[in-house]
Amino acid sequence: MSLRDRIHEDDAEAPLGSAILTSGGPAADAGPVRIPVERYTSPAFFTRELSMLWPRVWVIACSVDHVAERGDFCAVRFGPYSVVVVRGDDGELRAFQNVCRHRGNTLCQGSGSGLTELRCGFHRWAWTLDGRLREVPSRKGFGALRNDDFPLFPVRVDTFGRLVFVNLDTSRSGPSLSEWLEGVPDDIAWAKLDEFRCLYTTRTVVPCNWKVVADGFSETYHVQGLHREMLASMDDVDAPQKIWGRQGASYQDYAVPSPRLGRRIDDQTIWDSFVQTQGSRMGPEYSEATVDKRGGSIPMPTLASGETVQDLVAGKIREHWGSRGVDLSGYSVRELLRMSQYNLFPNSTFLVNADLYSVLSARPGPSVDEAEFVMFYFERAASPVAARSRPVDVTVPMDQAQFGFVISADVRVMPGLQLGLRQPALSEILLSREECRIINMHRHLERFLGLEPGGRLAASST
Repeated sequence: MSLRDRIHEDDAEAPLGSAILTSGGPAADAGPVRIPVERYTSPAFFTRELSMLWPRVWVIACSVDHVAERGDFCAVRFGPYSVVVVRGDDGELRAFQNVCRHRGNTLCQGSGSGLTELRCGFHRWAWTLDGRLREVPSRKGFGALRNDDFPLFPVRVDTFGRLVFVNLDTSRSGPSLSEWLEGVPDDIAWAKLDEFRCLYTTRTVVPCNWKVVADGFSETYHVQGLHREMLASMDDVDAPQKIWGRQGASYQDYAVPSPRLGRRIDDQTIWDSFVQTQGSRMGPEYSEATVDKRGGSIPMPTLASGETVQDLVAGKIREHWGSRGVDLSGYSVRELLRMSQYNLFPNSTFLVNADLYSVLSARPGPSVDEAEFVMFYFERAASPVAARSRPVDVTVPMDQAQFGFVISADVRVMPGLQLGLRQPALSEILLSREECRIINMHRHLERFLGLEPGGRLAASST
């Protein structure tokens, strides 16, 4: 069965997804899908995104663990927009535009706890945690000024998967978060994401457009090029994809070889590849650092009769987490070793196994050539009702970015992509059906920006 047939089979109830592969783009025999380069390089296109896309979409602000207790807060920025999420005295989660109603100063930065009010550091205007104006110093000089007339500007807020989502569109005419996520919550329910806790986040400024960052985690076509070390332990060919509408997913099996390598891949080669690229999932003794210290591969334990490398790896993962008090016995080998990768429009990717949950987000920076790569790292708690752990938020400079064997390689290639997109002879990029989740992102981007499929701005400055 071809990749295109598999997508159609898994996507029978998603007409938009099917349209992306047929009428929504050229048929397979009509050539690749062409996307204008200006979408990654044009200041005018970037400005249009800032005005027509980002104020209207649900985006990830922080983890629930950042704002789990009364008085917790987290401020986040998307290009020129800033939002502060707070847990109120009443336990309610709220979000506001991060701006003082007096002279426009930013109210909060970073994240923290113990907040009792939202007070501007410039002139000391203050609001309660539910957004009501409480104090105006030297009030008499303002004449008639009613507190009820100047609350903070609310932002829509909701949660899913231990994450806090915000939406600047307060018209209430747009979809709720549950509607926005379409089929993702049901598809991912098996993983019980609420049992995870956020340990840390990283933020890295990358010299490229935000879509370059998002695209890098929206297809597996690049594995055969950038991640050849993974081919002996990842099936990047028989990897079904699904598109519901705005949202999409792919599923990749690990601890099995890619069909690209042929049939004669011995078990030790599969084992070596898995250890090199994600051995830490089996414990620190299989981590990249340990392998480097040993100066070579780690011999594979002898397989029991009828046991496969997948069985062996899954057992090692269960043993590792069991030593930490986390019981994974209820999860199958497939749930441990099939990665479910969800792409949430416009800018985030969930990576999910039974033992692993990471979220990668691309945020627009101050210009078309700058973005922020933000990663949320979660671990499954020993108890489903375990208290939150305060996440550590770390800013990692580009030249110091170390996110593990695979993601580090993804990030290192991004500046070169933006440089290439800037070359004067390149007017468009070419996408295959295998890159259908990137095509899907562009089709929905076109809808938000009022463009025809493949359309360019009438007049754009590059």
